[in-house]
Amino acid sequence: MQTHSAQAVKTRVYIVDDEPEIGQLLLEAMTQFGMEGQVFSTAYSMLAALRDQTPDACIVDLGLPDMEGMALINEIRRQSSVPIIVLSARGHSTDRVMGLELGADDYVVKPFDPREVVARIRSILRRSSDQSEPVKKAEVARFDGWIYQPSSHCLTSPEGEETFLSTGEATLLEALLRAPKRVLTRDYLLEHGGRDESLDRAIDVRISRIRKKLSRKGEPDVIRTIYGSGYMFSAEVNWGS
Repeated sequence: MQTHSAQAVKTRVYIVDDEPEIGQLLLEAMTQFGMEGQVFSTAYSMLAALRDQTPDACIVDLGLPDMEGMALINEIRRQSSVPIIVLSARGHSTDRVMGLELGADDYVVKPFDPREVVARIRSILRRSSDQSEPVKKAEVARFDGWIYQPSSHCLTSPEGEETFLSTGEATLLEALLRAPKRVLTRDYLLEHGGRDESLDRAIDVRISRIRKKLSRKGEPDVIRTIYGSGYMFSAEVNWGS
């Protein structure tokens, strides 16, 4: 019975890469750490699987035969807050920034050590798990007609439109919502995110992305940049069930 229970809670990862040997390398590395995975060779096959089951994380290669990897990230993020790690031979900083702007949680450049990818998956899932403590599960934040649910990373606009935040975005937004009308320094935000290296690289990109999701025509930004100090959430926030 214990074995069955352990298998039931295994971390499940979807991998999409048109090079079968890369998917196999990742599967072998994940198995060593008690994870299981499913490999897809096309974006559309992964999207079809996502409609049936949401995994714990997705690993997305940018060079896919049927859809640009960036478009796939955008499509996944429209449906879910599932953590996404990008694999790419493109190591330029602009490609990294673009991936993060579209909602990826991390970016790994080929060639890579499969164990590094596994370590990054575990780091992202640990941060995501930290945000889903039982005390927070029933809580929602309300501000200016918006509703944010930390347990699902779901943001609902005053018009009822839902969008999902990546783990990194959710970490930053919750920090701001927990301390409205206070200036939060970059150091504070980094500590709140567990001093994660990927968060350190991408903090400004992710703040910009959250701003876009919260932007409404004719309305001022609710996240203000306090130059030389950090960021401040300027709206009143009410937490409750």
